[in-house]
Amino acid sequence: MTDAVLRTYETLVDFAPDWVVMPGESISDLLEERGWTQADLATRTGFTTKHINLLLKGKAPITEETALKLERVLGSTARFWLNLEAQYREHLARQESIKSLAQHVDWLKELPLSDMVKFGWVRKMKDKAQQVFECLRYFGVAEVAAWREQYEQPVAAYRASMKLIRTPAAVSAWLRRGERTAEDMRLGDYGREAFEAALQEIRALTVEHDPKVFIPKLTELCARVGVAVVLAPAPKGCPVSGATKWLGTNKALIMLSLRGKTDDKLWFSFFHEAGHLLKHGKRMTFLDILGEDGLNPLEEKEADAFARDVLIPPADYKALLARPVIGERTIREFAKSINVAPGIVLGRLQYDRHVGWRQFNHLKISYRWNHEV
Repeated sequence: MTDAVLRTYETLVDFAPDWVVMPGESISDLLEERGWTQADLATRTGFTTKHINLLLKGKAPITEETALKLERVLGSTARFWLNLEAQYREHLARQESIKSLAQHVDWLKELPLSDMVKFGWVRKMKDKAQQVFECLRYFGVAEVAAWREQYEQPVAAYRASMKLIRTPAAVSAWLRRGERTAEDMRLGDYGREAFEAALQEIRALTVEHDPKVFIPKLTELCARVGVAVVLAPAPKGCPVSGATKWLGTNKALIMLSLRGKTDDKLWFSFFHEAGHLLKHGKRMTFLDILGEDGLNPLEEKEADAFARDVLIPPADYKALLARPVIGERTIREFAKSINVAPGIVLGRLQYDRHVGWRQFNHLKISYRWNHEV
């Protein structure tokens, strides 16, 4: 059963009201309808009167043996009685669990909860303890302590080098969205050569202006070679432009945020993350902010160089710089000659200070995103 099917199934059957029928109440109703006493039921089932009394009060569980006897004496099926018992015991355990989570409601203040609800990542719950339960489910951990070990501590390491990350919980919530989305994607096995070949096809997508056209093609090309590409909005407190994470030995995740993206930044971010996959170890998680060196400056510079040279080959760029005048027409013609978007060429020229930051910005495509792409 896939995770997508599992979540659909949970939606259909995950009915957990504040009340639940105690099996003993159903038994008592049947006794009343038939005019039987507890002693009568004890005689018919072979149990003691004391055991029947405990059964009606919910203090004695309905076992397989008891369920089979109730089937023969009261009707219905053993499965019915066992399900009734299981639902009741689950309800008691759930209520006790929710009660224990009340001590962790302050954890919710660390999370970008309002954005998580707005983006549809978690449901809004009236009870704060139930909200803790809901958020733990989102992160796939049983306890807040497990969340800190699995998500907070790895992200917190970046605060020393990237001052903008003040709220690791926001970054971890964004990363988890990528993980959950990747779980629902059908991915092939990662292969370095296959991924490199896919990148050449993806590079040609930069000339396409409409995200509704290029994003499905981008995600499909990468999925075939074991790379899940996820574009997700960044919640408040998450300044990350992109991230790379290995999901196993032959599956990887590239995440891109949707904050302030023009085509030059979007595609540079993607190929930067691709550079991490090709050049750096499988044990590392990379979080990137445009203009920041990150936790590993050397690796970040290598990923920058990879993105830069794939998008605009060095020999071609050198020829462009040799031209006496670089104006709008030159940029458009050069971009067409190497089959990339003009905005990408302009962004590179601006970064290298060959063109002013305010010049020709109409050549860039600005994207307006919904919450999810």
